[in-house]
Amino acid sequence: MDFFHRLFAGVTCRRAAWPLVVAILYLPAEAVVAQKGELLTLPDAIARTLAQNPQLAVFPLQRKKLAGAARTAALRPAFDFRFETERKHFGGDEPDEAPDPEDAAANELELVVALSSVIELGGKRQMRVDVVSAQLDVLIAEEQARALDLLGEVIRRYTQVLAAEELVVLAKEKVSLARETLKMVSERVIAAASPVSERMRAESTLAKAVLAEQSEQSMLVYRKYALSALWGQPEQAFDVDARALYRFAPGASFEELYARAQENPAIARFASEERLRASQLRLVQANSSPDLGWYAGVLVNRAVDETTALAGFNLPLFTAKRNRGALISATAELEAMALRRKAALLQLYPQLYLAVSNRKQALDTVFTLQDSVIPNLRQALGEVERSYRHGRDSYLDLIAAREALIGAERARIEAARSVLLFGAEIEQLTAGPLGPLGLESRQ
Repeated sequence: MDFFHRLFAGVTCRRAAWPLVVAILYLPAEAVVAQKGELLTLPDAIARTLAQNPQLAVFPLQRKKLAGAARTAALRPAFDFRFETERKHFGGDEPDEAPDPEDAAANELELVVALSSVIELGGKRQMRVDVVSAQLDVLIAEEQARALDLLGEVIRRYTQVLAAEELVVLAKEKVSLARETLKMVSERVIAAASPVSERMRAESTLAKAVLAEQSEQSMLVYRKYALSALWGQPEQAFDVDARALYRFAPGASFEELYARAQENPAIARFASEERLRASQLRLVQANSSPDLGWYAGVLVNRAVDETTALAGFNLPLFTAKRNRGALISATAELEAMALRRKAALLQLYPQLYLAVSNRKQALDTVFTLQDSVIPNLRQALGEVERSYRHGRDSYLDLIAAREALIGAERARIEAARSVLLFGAEIEQLTAGPLGPLGLESRQ
């Protein structure tokens, strides 16, 4: 699985992985167009999935939403304009007494024109901007984690396709062996060296082998559809190089892998959320500082031909006391997030250790089977076939030898699949390749 070597090469910090994921999201269009009967590689499958899977399409919209929120958070307090008129009555002491029409001043209006606003104290504006910035960090970490989840799923499904291809080949080999067995048994039955029942059993074995091949073919079609569904184009017309099932990336030490795993976006998301809670706490603390309201304007009294300047301010009382509940809640949220991050790290250790151990066990199984067990069983089968033709071994010996070889080859396929699946889990947990760059895999 050398794609991770290129995708995550040089990732050294929380933000560094993101541009690499973005680069995959915007690969050239021709990289995501499927052709009939083409050879589909793992990087091709990953590119199509990241470019076309709808799970990632929501994040650009969420970034636009946060961009709007950032503009709103950066706004200064609004200004209020006040315009007020009042007709002054100077006609007499009684309400029903009409003013003298000749006295124009008695019907003049009193005008008030004023401007007011608020002076934010405690750095609230910057705190609001910091909260939105922290929300963007959380969104980036979530997008990285979602992209990694998709990468892991692509690798798992691609591995299943590789294994299904090999199982089809093995099923065909089993059919071929069953036909050879039927031929040998038929020759012995004709020569009266074996009973007719053996030929009947051989015919039944061949029929079951044919059914098994059909079943493996159907499973291969399903595996291909499951893989191509990740990029929204369910199909099974592509081909894969089944030899990739036995290409294993070199592994790093557990200590090195665990150190990388702590920078995994899934863990970094907790750190981003912790910074968000800290920013929200600082904003709540800033809200404990009251905002100073002010106004300034003029009053024009035409009745007496007088203009008066107006100015003043207001300051809310007991703001810190009223904000105490919000401060307690924000502090508790920050402390809880730190505990959740610690719990995630504690859970990560055994999960990664189990994946590393199981991968090593599967690797040992593959190499033991292909280097020792299968060659010996293949040689033993040749000996049993020669002995059966000369009447020295029984039909049961022949069937047992062939079943042992088929079983070992199937076990090798299953073990190789496990190596790649556990490797995908490790790469997903560590957000990087299994081993150092530049090392060749064993084939």
